[in-house]
Amino acid sequence: MPPSEPIEPFVTFFKALADGNRLRIVGLLAHQPQSVEELAANLGVSSATVSHHLQRLRRADLVEARVQSYYNVYALRADVLRQMAERLLTLDSLKATAPVAALDTYSAQVLGEYFARGRLKAMPRQLKKREAILRRLAAEFEPGKRYSAGRIDAILKAFYADPAALRRELVDAKLLARDGGYYRRCAP
Repeated sequence: MPPSEPIEPFVTFFKALADGNRLRIVGLLAHQPQSVEELAANLGVSSATVSHHLQRLRRADLVEARVQSYYNVYALRADVLRQMAERLLTLDSLKATAPVAALDTYSAQVLGEYFARGRLKAMPRQLKKREAILRRLAAEFEPGKRYSAGRIDAILKAFYADPAALRRELVDAKLLARDGGYYRRCAP
């Protein structure tokens, strides 16, 4: 799903399937088209209840109706079901439903709490907060570039009084890798 594509069709799709009776209706229609009365009898619910659920499924374009004698006969639109699943149920599509900025909100909040005038006041004890701080500090280093321990400490000293402790934490968090006395930033 491209980032510009609205998520409303997917919300409608999932809401349509977010009910046990609607899922059973979809299951019954996957076998064969049925009328409201047949579905009601098979589910053991009223025709009005089935009609209500069918309206939700129609709004999501998952079922279609055709007139047959005196009845509306409903059929599953398996092609739409398959297309929606293929469009949404990929990692890239799921990521596109929430902008990356939403991920940064928590980090920004933590950084605001623990940094004052560009310096780290203290290292948080909570792991998630600590990770946010370490990710921010790791951003000071270019990926692929080699740094000596002294250069790392000089950069980190601008943020905290104990740069060696920060360097160790960055290595432990696998944000920096040590290789023969030199350090490099690890890929995120």
